Amino acid sequence: MTTDATPPARRSGSRTRELAQQVALRLFTEQGYEATSLRQIADELGINKASLYYHFDGKEAIVQSLLDQRGDEAEELLAWVRAQPPAPDVIAEAVSRWVDSFTEEKLQGIRFLTANPRLLAGMTRADEEPRVGAGLTQLADELSALLPSPTPESAVQMRMALLSINAAVHAAAGTSADDTAIVTAARRAARILTADLLSGASARP
Repeated sequence: MTTDATPPARRSGSRTRELAQQVALRLFTEQGYEATSLRQIADELGINKASLYYHFDGKEAIVQSLLDQRGDEAEELLAWVRAQPPAPDVIAEAVSRWVDSFTEEKLQGIRFLTANPRLLAGMTRADEEPRVGAGLTQLADELSALLPSPTPESAVQMRMALLSINAAVHAAAGTSADDTAIVTAARRAARILTADLLSGASARP
C-alpha cells in the first residue's frame, strides 16, 4: 500500500524521506516500535527495503531525524527571537509561533516519545539533553529575560506556555478529544499563560 498518489518512481528524494517519516511514526504509534520493521515501512511506501536504506539506515535513524527536525525548529525560533528588538511583545509572538507549528504528525511524535522514554534516553548521552529540549530551555530563558520583572515563578510559567501542547496531549489521554481539539486547547492555554506573564500577574505575591 502506498501513502501518496504520486507513483514511487516519480517522487523526489525529499518527498520519499518525508513520507517514510510519516509512515514510520504512524506504525510505531499503532503497533509499537519494536514490532515495526523497515520492510513494513518500505511496503507501505511502495518501495523496496534497499531504497528505504538509501534514506535511513535503521529505525533509530528515522526517530533521530524527527527529533532533529524539531530541534531545528526550536533553534530557528530562538534565532528569530534574538534578531528582534528586545521587547515583551516578542514573547507572545514566539510562544504563538511554537504552539501553532504543531501538526497531527507532531502530536503523534509526542505520544510516541512519551510511550518510549527508554528509546529517547538511549539516543542521547547521560550528560546531554535532546536538541529540541535544549533549544526550548534556552528559548524559555531568553524570553523570560524580556519580562519587565522576571522571577523564578515567571520562568516556570514561561516554560509551561511553551510546553502547553505537551500538557494538552497528556491531558487528552482517555478522552474523546481529537487532534484539532487538543491543539485548540493548547493554544488557548498558551495565550492565557503568556497574557498573565505580560500583565505582571505572576510577579505579584
